[in-house]
Amino acid sequence: MARKPNYDFERRERERLKAIKVAEKAAAKKEARERARAENAGEAPKEDGAAADGEPTDKV
Repeated sequence: MARKPNYDFERRERERLKAIKVAEKAAAKKEARERARAENAGEAPKEDGAAADGEPTDKV
């Protein structure tokens, strides 16, 4: 026997999942924007160990 449909619950559940997905996408876009702004402003630290002026640091 088929179950009785619960349209209201199913619609609320779809809307809830959609809201979560939209929020995650917005957070990812915000992080990407902040990262791009930091790179454009020159505030991003170099990950390869080089100094900001491009010269490698030799701490001996």
